[in-house]
Amino acid sequence: MSLVLQSSGGGSVTLQEPVTASNLTITVPAVTGTMLTTASTGTVLQVVNATYATEVSSSSSTYADTGLTASITPTSSSSKILILVNQNGVYKAGTGTSFNGCSIQLLRNSTVLAKIADSYAYTGSLIDNISGQCSSSYLDSPATTSSVSYKTQFMATQNTASVKVQAGSAVSTITLLEIAA
Repeated sequence: MSLVLQSSGGGSVTLQEPVTASNLTITVPAVTGTMLTTASTGTVLQVVNATYATEVSSSSSTYADTGLTASITPTSSSSKILILVNQNGVYKAGTGTSFNGCSIQLLRNSTVLAKIADSYAYTGSLIDNISGQCSSSYLDSPATTSSVSYKTQFMATQNTASVKVQAGSAVSTITLLEIAA
């Protein structure tokens, strides 16, 4: 049995069932100007999503990994990567100094792309503060077809008190969308 797909322009494609179980190759003709060979600017080519829900704390003013990370391999070096971050469970302890807060940054591999938050959860007083989520988006141009990793890092703005992300096992997410350029 064969399947014939008719085009409104007069052409057709026929899919023929294999003669034997080992003959399972489908040959698709190269057609220029379609999604088979090219993608229009702005088309989403692939989506990668990752979550992380392990509580991580720090009382250092040196950036440390939050555990939230995702990797993508662009199909074209001209593609853009839209990064959507939802860093959840951002917490500041009420001990140490009232000037403490949580700073969060976004990285591509080891390159800092943007500071997502500066002194997040800051209250100006010695009270605990769970600010919930810190969301951000960033459009990157990695200019490669090699695998690229994106991650977030966090730190306490003062060395005298702790901050947390994913406090209480809150789920943080990172979504990467490859966009044709």
